[in-house]
Amino acid sequence: MHDKPLSKLAGHLLRRLPGASHPARHHAGPDRFGLEEEKVLRFTEDRLDPAEEGRLAEEVAAVLPLGWSLSPRAKERLHAVTEHLGGERQLLEWLDRHPGLPRLTARLVALMGTLDRYSDDAEVVEALRASRAEDPFPAGLENVLPPGTSEETLSDVSYRIDELLFERQTQDATRLALATTDWLRDATRSSAPSSSGISEMRELMTHLRKDIGEADAAA
Repeated sequence: MHDKPLSKLAGHLLRRLPGASHPARHHAGPDRFGLEEEKVLRFTEDRLDPAEEGRLAEEVAAVLPLGWSLSPRAKERLHAVTEHLGGERQLLEWLDRHPGLPRLTARLVALMGTLDRYSDDAEVVEALRASRAEDPFPAGLENVLPPGTSEETLSDVSYRIDELLFERQTQDATRLALATTDWLRDATRSSAPSSSGISEMRELMTHLRKDIGEADAAA
């Protein structure tokens, strides 16, 4: 994964909460996949062999979506893995070193964090409004975007990607992610080049589009 998207993450990926348009509700699922307590303990003591570490990465990738809905025990185990690695950025870098679902999940989570970060950026929101005035429902987003554009629009898309991952609809989540990066790249190309936020968003979407596409092709 390119370093630029990781360097811009706000550092609250594992504590992402549903926005006002997505009130918290019960989701049954992540804990039944779980994180094996013994495996987590051995990982924090650097006693896992490469094959076991790969299986742990698969387990972590399975519980990251909608992580706020995990049970306290599952959250503790995920926190232990994260702390051992050095933090949330290091967790994504670790997942990215394991091909398949872990790498793809890491790159989708990086996109979700980026969407959340720019969701209330006034210049970005205005660029999206201008883009949707010409094309209200960009390809791949017809059943995702609401009619209007607001400070919650990108967070809404981020939440939907998260939800699809949670539901194990990985290909649908990936398709939505790629459609989103395409839309945002196109929308920001038409905006004022003097805006640092717009320029940065365009660059990040270019990197993330490539990263997610490569991970998907290799999954």
